[in-house]
Amino acid sequence: MPFQFCSFSSGSSGNCYLVKTKETAILIDAGISGRKIFEHLDNTETPHEDVAAICVTHEHTDHIRSLQTMARRLPDVSVYANEGTWGHIAALVKEEQRTIFETGCDFTVGDITVKPFSISHDAEEPVGYSFSADGKQISILTDTGCLSDGVFEEIKEADLLILEANHDVEMLKIGRYPWFLKRRILGEKGHLSNIDAAAAICRLLGAAKKRRHILLAHLSRENNFPEMAYQTVKNMLEESDYFIDRNVCVSIIHRDEMSAVYTL
Repeated sequence: MPFQFCSFSSGSSGNCYLVKTKETAILIDAGISGRKIFEHLDNTETPHEDVAAICVTHEHTDHIRSLQTMARRLPDVSVYANEGTWGHIAALVKEEQRTIFETGCDFTVGDITVKPFSISHDAEEPVGYSFSADGKQISILTDTGCLSDGVFEEIKEADLLILEANHDVEMLKIGRYPWFLKRRILGEKGHLSNIDAAAAICRLLGAAKKRRHILLAHLSRENNFPEMAYQTVKNMLEESDYFIDRNVCVSIIHRDEMSAVYTL
């Protein structure tokens, strides 16, 4: 059974991902226009009626911009979020379409098991997600300022990991952002840097010897660029005697473009 992932958009201008099997499709966030989401569903040959759920990570606009539109245009879809997030987004979704989950507890959508886990970000109750089907795991970890031991345990067995590499620290420090915003991004409730992402990958490779693919995601337009993110990860891996393609596959998710469809 194919278990697939595609990024429709990843970054501060909008986030939306697709996870699907032959039977079930799940959207993670709806932070881009409904028109683009439906266009990308068509591009991935995903019938609109197969979208069984929208799983919301947190209430920031770049993750929920089109949530109301998608819930209205997909009347049979269920929208999943925890109680803290629903406190900010309930007005966007009809009551009969709302499902509240408890962070840390599995639930099932069709033939996909979903595990939401707590992350560190300046939102009410932000989560990352792991999705499991047919013995494979896809994990999504973005919008977090640090990677705790608990989060590491949630992503340790991922076959495909979507991992934030938001910024280059020096670019951010000397860039044009006001200091309060720089401090937010660099803080424990901000965003992972390229170095943070590389350190996380090294730790994963040391903890579990399995073939895995890492997609670097949520890159900043102002404080990063794809080549820098990739090279930083490559350099730090090699310093630890790990090598891209030999020990791990690493790719970049571009901000405003639909990615390739990755199949496990």
